[in-house]
Amino acid sequence: MKLTFWEVAEATKATNDWKQWQDFDLTGIEFDSRLITKDNLFVPLKGTNDGHSFINKAIENGAGAAFWSSTEAAPAELPIIKVPDTLKAMQDLAVYYLQKMQPTVIAITGSNGKTTTKDMTEAVLAQQFKTYKTQGNYNNDIGLPYTILHMPDETEKLILEMGMDHAHEIDFLSLLAQPAVAAITMIGEAHIENLGSRAGIAQAKMEITAGLVKDGLLLIPSEEPLLKPLIKDLPQTIQTFGWENADCQAEIIEAQKEQTSFKINGLDTVFTIPVPGKYNVGNALIALSIGQWFEIPEEKIQAGLAGFKLTKNRTEWVKTKSGTEILSDVYNANPTAMNLVLDSFGQMPTQGKRVAVLGDMLELGVDSAAMHASVSQHLNPTEINEVFLYGNEMATLREALKEKYSEKQIHYFTKEEKSDLIAELKTILNPTDMVVLKASNGMGLNEVLNNLIET
Repeated sequence: MKLTFWEVAEATKATNDWKQWQDFDLTGIEFDSRLITKDNLFVPLKGTNDGHSFINKAIENGAGAAFWSSTEAAPAELPIIKVPDTLKAMQDLAVYYLQKMQPTVIAITGSNGKTTTKDMTEAVLAQQFKTYKTQGNYNNDIGLPYTILHMPDETEKLILEMGMDHAHEIDFLSLLAQPAVAAITMIGEAHIENLGSRAGIAQAKMEITAGLVKDGLLLIPSEEPLLKPLIKDLPQTIQTFGWENADCQAEIIEAQKEQTSFKINGLDTVFTIPVPGKYNVGNALIALSIGQWFEIPEEKIQAGLAGFKLTKNRTEWVKTKSGTEILSDVYNANPTAMNLVLDSFGQMPTQGKRVAVLGDMLELGVDSAAMHASVSQHLNPTEINEVFLYGNEMATLREALKEKYSEKQIHYFTKEEKSDLIAELKTILNPTDMVVLKASNGMGLNEVLNNLIET
């Protein structure tokens, strides 16, 4: 982080006499005192615990300075930047740092696929530019400014993931980051409990345009009617991606278990991504379009997509000790995303049986039961031979599946019966079988995954 103590104090409008300390270079910024290293700036945030209470640990680890908003006296031995709100100070500092370093910001949101799209976009842009991207899921009002303040000095393209579970959260992030390019991967049902409807979700995702520069680019899925009325009066360039009537339109050439090849309209080049699924091709179209926007040659875009590395737990293939292949997608889930995964999984070649392990999709509100039941339309016993359902919400899907599946093909477990789920899976799985795991992160299917890997 290329900032000095005095510079930070001035940028965040410190209320104390910060010039009593000599100026010096800060080496980074952390809000977790355990991660502090020499001459870092410590940001004590107020959450479940008050970060100010960890100031001694920060000093012990080598903190050079700290923001301070507590009524308690600050430690006398540490240079202090007094501010009314330490989180707002970090956000204000991120805005200042963006203006100082001047990277081009690319913002990505959506109900599903935003992390994968971020990874693909970074891989494409890295073919020609110095890039940095959101690490892990640091995509909220804390994680986004933290990401900005952690980008290397030479960063030319900064790819920021923007998440939300309520209205006006992306609005804030977009205004902070001022992106030159923004993309919406899809409109699903995630957080519908807070936003009321898919239309409400579409409006919340469109908040990404709040800070989008006037001569910037907005990418949206061509098949999403809910977005069309929301883009009418936007001054930016709008491009669509998808399968029908899209500016960037894909045709799948070959779909394999671990990779997918496709072409787009207007080009003979075959693009290959090292992940399965039509839905992942949709994500790749965003990265490809962004590459074209920045005039990256198609052979470099091709290389970026072919070599991108997926963030862990996003559509990841793993193998058990006995040889069973597992498609792990346990980080999040909503009906649209789950249906897309099941559609692809049901077509994957296997010598054994295909088994789906599906956990509750959380935060779906009053229509949760109907949404869980609707997943039955994407489950067919000739394609997915056995279904394991886990969680109280999945009871409605079990009922819906009884019309298609025999009693022996449906296995149901409540949330308290995770150990029983694991035990039964271990009993029925053979080395030639293929399994997909999909649920909201709160269901803890990663524990099931870890147990199966050891089988």
